[in-house]
Amino acid sequence: MSRVFTENGEAVAVTYLQVEPNHVIRTKSKNKDGYDAVVLGINPKMWRTRKGNEHTKYSQIKEWKVDSLEGLEPGKELNHVGFEKDAKVRLTGVSKGKGFQGVIKRYNFSRGPETHGSHHHRKPGSIGMCEFPGRVMKGKKMPGRMGNDTITLKKRTIMEIDEEKGVIAVRGPVPGPNGCRIFVTLSSDTPVA
Repeated sequence: MSRVFTENGEAVAVTYLQVEPNHVIRTKSKNKDGYDAVVLGINPKMWRTRKGNEHTKYSQIKEWKVDSLEGLEPGKELNHVGFEKDAKVRLTGVSKGKGFQGVIKRYNFSRGPETHGSHHHRKPGSIGMCEFPGRVMKGKKMPGRMGNDTITLKKRTIMEIDEEKGVIAVRGPVPGPNGCRIFVTLSSDTPVA
């Protein structure tokens, strides 16, 4: 994270995101597929089969629903040009994985006493009922995998755009560790010039 200063001198925390060129792989139309969408891929790499056929592999492929397919022909390259300063975007990424954790770290349970013969230190305590219904209910807060979830942040503002480097500065933090992949989508309520 970093920070930028607004015109009135306010310091705003931002995260810089590198926007890689997206290549239109194919499109989906309402007539054939029931909805309009475009399939984008990044980091194309050519590879040749043993028979001599050439194929293109992409490091990441994702489908986006669109209102119209104008100007989205297969093979076209898209970049950060569609983004503007002060536009609202939606960010989707995978949060940091923290492994298998107990209830104290995962759900902020309080711990038991350490001394006077107590055997209840970092345990969850009673988890179920005896006679009725005689089972542990679904959704009970228990130890388990923590993090590594898909998180979507809505209505984040683009504070700066560096067109030469292909970098945008988005207000606030983003999910995931450094170097992870974030999907940036223009919000539907953002006016497009």
